[in-house]
Formats: sequence, structure tokens, C-alpha cells
Amino acid sequence: MNDIDKIQNLVNEINSRDQELKNYQSMKIEELSDEIRRIITTQYETIQRIEELELKETQSDLIKYAKMICRNSTERRIAHIQKIYFDKIDIKYKNHK
Repeated sequence: MNDIDKIQNLVNEINSRDQELKNYQSMKIEELSDEIRRIITTQYETIQRIEELELKETQSDLIKYAKMICRNSTERRIAHIQKIYFDKIDIKYKNHK
């Protein structure tokens, strides 16, 4: 498999993660926190794989695109989870006052 195919596979992998929507509303606060950690870890590992290909100086535009897709996808998912996370925290602690 050549470097271009590897980059395209990474982009496809990143895009497929967006398809795996979970029901975050039904998750507990701790589960949401774990999910955010998992997403950040996955992003870090993906960026490392992209940077390994970047060191080979292969298709710099495609590398930039893959990094952008990875960051945007991660930011979107985390923002979505954070909203639910903070809403649940508000509900939990406002009810305890």
C-alpha cells in the first residue's frame, strides 16, 4: 500500500468515526468523561500516524487535509459531548442545593 492510499484510509477511518454516533444522552457523567478521553486518545494516535507519513514528505496537501479532518471531527464530537456533559452536571448539582 502506498502512502497516498494510507492517507486516504486514515481519512476514511476518521470519517467513519463520525458515523458511529452513540446515545450520549443516556450515558452517565463518568461515561461521558471516559468517552471524551477515548476520543482525544484516538485523535492523538491518528495524528501520530499522519505525522509519520508527513516525515516521508508525501502529498503535503493531502496530509494537511487529513489533519484538518481529524481535528474538525474530534472538535465536533467533543463539543457535542461537552454540552450534554455540562447539562448533566448542572442538573445533578443544582438539584442537590
